[in-house]
Order: sequence, then C-alpha cells, then structure tokens
Amino acid sequence: MRRIAAVLLGFALLAIAAPAFAEDVQPPPAGSWAQAQIEAVVAAGLMAPSVEEFRPDDPLTRAELMPVLTALTGQEQALPEPDRLVTMRELDARLVRALGLAPAAKQIRAAVGAAGLKPPARLGTETVARLLALRFNHPADQDSLELLPGDPATRAEAAFSVARILDLRAQAADFQWVNDLAATMTLPAPTDWQRAVLTRAVRFVGYPYVWGGTSEREETPFEITARGGFDCSGFVWRVFKTQPFADAPLLAETLKGRSTYEMSAEEPEGERIPLESLQPGDVLFFGLNGSQSKPEEIFHAGVYLGGGWFAHSSRYGTTLTPLTGWYATSFAWGRRLLFEAGLQ
Repeated sequence: MRRIAAVLLGFALLAIAAPAFAEDVQPPPAGSWAQAQIEAVVAAGLMAPSVEEFRPDDPLTRAELMPVLTALTGQEQALPEPDRLVTMRELDARLVRALGLAPAAKQIRAAVGAAGLKPPARLGTETVARLLALRFNHPADQDSLELLPGDPATRAEAAFSVARILDLRAQAADFQWVNDLAATMTLPAPTDWQRAVLTRAVRFVGYPYVWGGTSEREETPFEITARGGFDCSGFVWRVFKTQPFADAPLLAETLKGRSTYEMSAEEPEGERIPLESLQPGDVLFFGLNGSQSKPEEIFHAGVYLGGGWFAHSSRYGTTLTPLTGWYATSFAWGRRLLFEAGLQ
C-alpha cells in the first residue's frame, strides 16, 4: 500500500507543479473544457459569431485558422488547401510563427541537431509553444481528449491557444526571453551512448502529458484510454526501459521501479549526481525540498540533454526546458544509468 500511495502522490504533485517560465493557467470552468477561452476568443471577434455557434469539438480547418492568423499578425494570411484539417503540430507551428518566434524555434531545433540527436521537424515550434503555455493538460479522467502531434486539432484546442496569446498580448508580454534562450542554447557533443539515449528522448517532443502513460501509442492507464503520451516517470521508462537498446540489454535492467519515488530510491545516496556534475543522458529527479529531498518526496523526473537543458513530460506535454528557476531550486539529484549499465 505504501508503494501505491507513493506513486499516486507523485502523480498528484506533478499535476500541480509550477513551470519555470509559463504563466499559471487555471482550469477552465464547467461546460466545454475550454469554455472560458472560447468566450475570450469570441469576444475578440475570432472563430465564431457567438459562443453558442462555436462548435468546440469539431476539427479545425485551415480556412478557419486563416482569419485568426491575420488578426494576430496584422497581415492577410492565405493558406493552401483551405479545407484541409489542421493538425496539432501545424497549429502550434502556425501560432509560433504568428508571434514572430519562428527563428527561435529554428535555433532550438538546430542546437539539438548540431549534437547529432536527429530532432523531429516539430521540435522547435513544439518547445516554444510549451514555453509559452499554449497547450492545456486535460485532467487525468479526461486523458482521452489528449491529442497526438499528427491528430487534427479541435476548435476548442485552438481556442485555448489563441486565448492564451490574447492574454499574453494584454499583459504586453515581451518574448525576448524566448529569443535569448534559443540564441544561447548549445548542447555538448555527446558520446555514442548518450546520443542513442537522447535521440530517443527528443523523438517524443510534442506528445501530450498522460497520467500513467508510458507509450506513444494507445494505452489505457488507470482505466482511461488515451491515444498516447507520457507522465514524467513514464517518459523516463519509455526512453530507457520499454524498448531495450540492441547492443546494451543491461541498460533496460537498471530501472526497476516505475514511479519517481522508486526510481530515485534505487540510487544509493553516495552515488547521487549533484547539479554541477550532470552529464548528458543522466536521469534528473526533482523533490519538495530540492537537494535535501528524500526519495518519498521526489515527484518529477526528466532526462538531461546537457548545456542546461533537459527533456521531460510536464503538464504541458513532452518538451525541452532550461534547468533554471523553479526546476533548479527543486532539483534533488541525478542518476547515471549509462554508468550503471557499464556503458560510460
């Protein structure tokens, strides 16, 4: 029972953990899950003449996205194939471009590519979209609503993102910090095994956060069927455990427990890696009391890329995030699975 309780505590704490850069986004009120955001975009004269006519569950078409982009950029936007459905990755990419942050997204993807990690084309725009909190994490009992990068975006998902942008604009938000992050992002040259691990990790950038999720394919964790996605420890589990590396079968055996509590407790205290000694491929643990945390206080995990960045599945989905701010103060210790498996 103690183990089960610890797992549930870890998941619950992650759901309320604050991001390093994004504004805190409150859950929407009853009605459509994006009711408040739908009301905001309609009030701005976008996407529908009235809330009652909004059709939140319908897929978004390019024809419906064009006037939104025109309003955001101040320039007439024309997209080819106007009847084509907009995927989640296209929605994020179009909105990031509309904010003038396409160069930042390109720099982030280029930095990951320069380390030989073979980033997917969506990596830069998906990372920027999550730094700005343009994505919403559905409650665990609604994980069936979570969409994969290639899935058609619903009008409700678009409303949430557009309302977030309108809110940022109302606050006169300065996006220079995103440009600065991207411009200074440099990852160290990894070893062959570090590269193998991190290449797998960055493949999943853009996938949703799913409570108990361990796969990019359909699963039914906790009796809720989701199309695919990861929670924080499930992401680590997927990178290292569920698909053993052909030439390193012992690497998959280094992880025994599934929860952040169990994974962190497997590392003897004298072998824990401090912040200043992290290397690419290390597993990162975050706790309620930072470096003074006990294993039962560990509630988040990720995989270190190097250069002050890490990959993880947070409430905004699987993404890349700088190891600064809240993440730096909550960092507990790292674990070097490659060393444990005799590969480093």
